[in-house]
Amino acid sequence: MRRLVFGTLMIPFALSACATVESGVRSTETLAARALVTSEQENSLGLQVKNDLEQNQHVKYLVDPAVQLYVRGVSDKVIAFGKKDRPEVTWQVNVIDDPATVNAFATPGGYLYVYSGLLLTASNEAELAGVMAHETGHVVARHSARQLVAQHGLEAVSAMALGNNPGLVGQIASGIVSKGTMLVHSRADETEADEYGARYASLAGYDPHALVTFFTKLEAQQGSSPKLLSYLSDHPATPDRITHINAFIAQNHLGGSELGASRFMAIRQRINGAAASSSSTPAHSGTTSPPARGGGSAPPPN
Repeated sequence: MRRLVFGTLMIPFALSACATVESGVRSTETLAARALVTSEQENSLGLQVKNDLEQNQHVKYLVDPAVQLYVRGVSDKVIAFGKKDRPEVTWQVNVIDDPATVNAFATPGGYLYVYSGLLLTASNEAELAGVMAHETGHVVARHSARQLVAQHGLEAVSAMALGNNPGLVGQIASGIVSKGTMLVHSRADETEADEYGARYASLAGYDPHALVTFFTKLEAQQGSSPKLLSYLSDHPATPDRITHINAFIAQNHLGGSELGASRFMAIRQRINGAAASSSSTPAHSGTTSPPARGGGSAPPPN
């Protein structure tokens, strides 16, 4: 039975509302004030968590280069707009080999992860793009960095960014493995990420309503899975989120019609074949075309 936990360590945290700019997206200055850590520190945090996931938690990545390139290619299209908002961030995309988990999450520094279970659940490329755009929004809005500070304190997080708190890095990475995700965001954070997701997907030419169809699909499976979308119970109910996203799309006149169903189904078939043959191997730095900086389409230096 698949575990559905789409989102990003449970940290109950509320922050006073900040001023917004057009389309509900906050300014770079406001985002920086909310995070309390620098972009360089975020990049370091994300890289350390990634290394711990690979080296100590033994997370597995899909080794099929065709699947990797496809997912990174789709992600690049929406990350391109995240890069415009936060060009200083390290952007990398990884596909985790776990068909039982329907999930995607982001860590500070623009490290985005999607589970193969989500690829096997989505119906088309636009749904994948919407999910990755949503996670890109969490990075642009600096949600994870701020919540890490709220949970552990600025001193501990700053020490971790300098490489002086490996125990906390291990704790975070272990939490990701056990929960299938990193952070469960506040209601406001999820709403903001939904708006980013719809906007970035639309700008990339995808139908922004695909994010809605994906949420609807997950809601329909909620009763059959004990691990379904923890934020559906802790945050706005799916009908409320769907209503808000649809209203946001209409109010901002977001276009886009691309679904990419045939391309996506070909990738799903490859993943199903890989799962059947159990051909995955443990992930580590340098394994089969690791993700690239600036979107993830080419291998970064080791």
